[in-house]
Amino acid sequence: MSKKHARMAIAYDFDGTLAPGNMQEHQFLPDIGMTPKEFWAEVKELAKQHQADEVLVYMNLMLKKASASGVAVRKRDFKARGRSIALFDGVEGWFDRVNAYAKGKSVELQHVLISSGNEEIFAGTPIRKKFAQVYASKYMFDQNGVADWPALAINYTTKTQYLFRINKGAHDLSDNASVNKVVPKRERPVPFENMVFIGDGDTDIPCFRLVKDQGGLSIAVYTPGKKGGKAKAQKHMSDGRVHCAVPASYGEGSDLDRIIKAQIDAVAARHASNGLLSDWW
Repeated sequence: MSKKHARMAIAYDFDGTLAPGNMQEHQFLPDIGMTPKEFWAEVKELAKQHQADEVLVYMNLMLKKASASGVAVRKRDFKARGRSIALFDGVEGWFDRVNAYAKGKSVELQHVLISSGNEEIFAGTPIRKKFAQVYASKYMFDQNGVADWPALAINYTTKTQYLFRINKGAHDLSDNASVNKVVPKRERPVPFENMVFIGDGDTDIPCFRLVKDQGGLSIAVYTPGKKGGKAKAQKHMSDGRVHCAVPASYGEGSDLDRIIKAQIDAVAARHASNGLLSDWW
């Protein structure tokens, strides 16, 4: 007999997807007295000079600049900075509303973050509790609770690993065997065709392509009113990387709201159809 509920997941980038800009720019960079332009220019220069991963470079540079400026970098300090992040329109009410719609269609929906930003900063946002899993770059902390070394750096290519973790239900990051284990598609908790990925930029391209190529739904969003944002998102669509490009507006009746509800309907219908075939045979 078929399972009663279809399982579905929406995976999100954060920076430029759920909130404008990069999360470090809202409070951390002002705290250390740097503009976003100055900080990211230094990150790029160091990455180029050392042929290093930009995510590792920015995480290391955050700690160095904080130390030089006397800025605290304990977990609670990062979390406090997350509270200042202004989210895109409709984001705070998005999760409960979409979950309720999915439940009404007998779809078990989970939300997952896959971000190169700081997990510790994201923890301070009002939406953290809405996520079943959070995969974001994070620090190790010393015996005094002070950040002293990157524990996890998620860049544009490693992001795809976490889509497979969602697909296979392999959420323990210390367990590499589970994510690499051969699992028949019918036994995977969240089929790729029941997956949505929402992102905004070049770092999301591998995830866009993977989800789209595996039968799921890929969506590029852009900051309303930001110069060049719409054109960039639409280029992802014309390049065949995403199915659609819409404003990062999460309110009821928005383009994104209608698209996600239509996808929930499609997942529910496919599950019901598969169940009928399974019961018949």
